[in-house]
Amino acid sequence: MKIYDAKHIKNVAFVGAHGSGKTTLTETMLFEAGLVKRRGTVEEKNTVSDYHDIEKEKQTSVFATPVHTEWRNYKINIIDTPGLDDFIGEIASTMRVADTVVMLVNAQYGIESGSEIIWDYIDKYQKPSLFVINQIDHKNANFDDAFASIVQMVGKNAIKIQYPLIVDGAQCIIDVLKMKMYKFGEAGGKPEKLAIPDNQKEQAEMLHNELVEKAAENDEDLMELFFDKGTLNEDEMRAGIKKGMLNHELFPVFCISALNDMGSGRLMGFIDNVAPAAADLKPEQTINGELINRSIEAETSIFIFKTMYEQNVGQISFFKVKSGELKQNDKLINARTEETETINQLFVMDGKRREQVEKLSTGDIGVTLKLKNTITNDTLSVTGNIKVKPITYPEIRVTKSVKAKEVKNEEKLIEILKKMSLEDPTIILEYSNELKQQLISCQGELHLATIDWLLKHEHGIEAVFEKPKIVYRETIQRSSSSSYKHKKQSGGAGQFAEVHLKIEPFYEGMAEPEGFNIRGKEEVDLKWGGKLIFYNCIVGGVIDSRYLPAVMKGILEVMENGPLTGSYVRDVRVMVYDGKMHSVDSNDISFKIAAGHAFKEAFENANPKLLEPINTLEINVPEEVLGNVMTDLQSRRSIILGIESKGKYQVIKAKTPKAALYRFSTDLRSLTQGKGTFSIKSVAFEPVPSNVQQEVIKQHNNNQ
Repeated sequence: MKIYDAKHIKNVAFVGAHGSGKTTLTETMLFEAGLVKRRGTVEEKNTVSDYHDIEKEKQTSVFATPVHTEWRNYKINIIDTPGLDDFIGEIASTMRVADTVVMLVNAQYGIESGSEIIWDYIDKYQKPSLFVINQIDHKNANFDDAFASIVQMVGKNAIKIQYPLIVDGAQCIIDVLKMKMYKFGEAGGKPEKLAIPDNQKEQAEMLHNELVEKAAENDEDLMELFFDKGTLNEDEMRAGIKKGMLNHELFPVFCISALNDMGSGRLMGFIDNVAPAAADLKPEQTINGELINRSIEAETSIFIFKTMYEQNVGQISFFKVKSGELKQNDKLINARTEETETINQLFVMDGKRREQVEKLSTGDIGVTLKLKNTITNDTLSVTGNIKVKPITYPEIRVTKSVKAKEVKNEEKLIEILKKMSLEDPTIILEYSNELKQQLISCQGELHLATIDWLLKHEHGIEAVFEKPKIVYRETIQRSSSSSYKHKKQSGGAGQFAEVHLKIEPFYEGMAEPEGFNIRGKEEVDLKWGGKLIFYNCIVGGVIDSRYLPAVMKGILEVMENGPLTGSYVRDVRVMVYDGKMHSVDSNDISFKIAAGHAFKEAFENANPKLLEPINTLEINVPEEVLGNVMTDLQSRRSIILGIESKGKYQVIKAKTPKAALYRFSTDLRSLTQGKGTFSIKSVAFEPVPSNVQQEVIKQHNNNQ
């Protein structure tokens, strides 16, 4: 295989909503480049990029899959990504290594809700981007509406390079950069190049002039040329468009029919001639703020952006060469672990097919096998001193408890799920000591169903996913005082301690307690959140100071198993102001027991309150189903914070108790026919309504 330098490598991510045609376009481009003899289809389950069994069965992309084409002395690495937002982790990983992002838009629907989530990532990383309106030959296609939806999302810097037209019953595309019309036969493929029809010349000239002006805006030299000549030639326009894309200020829009191979060759030509190459992007900063030297002579470094495990192969690590040149058998140091890894094998991937290579240059994407202690987000380099900024992943949206259906498979299940979480960092596995449950968190019910499918079909394990217990907190609403005397005599030295204390609700900024002689104060930031403020108000030495740590320990032990539901207690301040001790029988254990009993009694008399976790939601829904979604939210005890319009969608912001969000992902998908999306963040613990508190306490007592 030919080795390309960074100037001749184009790393392109295909993104877009489910059904926009990313996999079909990938297959068509491979066919155009002559890398496959026959185009596969999603329906026939024989595409290069959707090669996993689950993708074939579900007929949708689940994983981001790299393939490559070689076109006019350029290597184009394409990463075909999933369109469903449950698999946003695959898109987030891809975004970190793409040099240009191609967003496909279905001509029937325009920008869909899932596309807006993807655009947030594109915008965050300021990636050069272009849009492709696909399925222009569909009977329900509406190019103008689709283009308008792009403008609605990205602004007026979206600029038409092409628009579709039917001439004499044939599908045509007017190209205002080349000022040509491409006319396609029924089989698509190579078009007939024609002059623009007279009745389209005015429209094409207007769009051409807009494109010239936009291209000139991005470069002072081009702007001067434009003022001098009143126009730009094609090469000058291409230079201006590239500059605009690099500045994230110009977003070219193309139109195609990927299924019928109309316009895909022209799109490849634009990617080849205009889209930024790996060498064109601004130098990347490391975590330390230093710039990575991308030259071929620089220190070799690679960034791991994806990890997979394959039976009979083991760990597969996908990487981008960030600097220098990577050769087979190179030894590189992992910046995180400081351990040396040997690149024993070097490949480029086309779906499931691996092609071995001897070396890869800066900017290229490749694969190596069986790295020992390297995972996604790791940087490997010659010195180990280069550390690329990590991929950031979205907040989790669904959490369930998980266990093996058969107890004998429990250990194997956890081992497999841990590997899955390394493959997909949006899968988070943790054991909750508080709830005594193994929890799995991910991006939605569909994501969870995929995990379940993989467990059953690839590993032969049946798992049980259930509604998890809710993590509550307990606190108090008024002050209360209590005392307790602990006395135990069993021959010889006994146990004796008496503790008097007062408790109050604590909140930040409150004044110090009045009426006490405060001799010491300790603030404890509780590991489960909130605080304990402990005051030593002992006068006259009735309790020796050496026993006060035991007093506080007794209080903390009760706080770890709250009197209402056994949940952690938070945000309380305690004033220990009196007590008694014995010169022989008093000891630490006695004061710990006495303090624990006194605190528990005071807590139960201080109008205890249960707190529940609250999440904020941002939900994007089509306008026509807004009412149904609002009704569902109200049934979940939500507080609506605001609603605003965003194109064809309404954005609802709400606060909702975590306990009420069970199956929200599934219900939202049903209410919106799959077009609704949401993001979620944990924000605080807030008091539960009295009726809910009574129900939770009753359920807790029944389970004892």
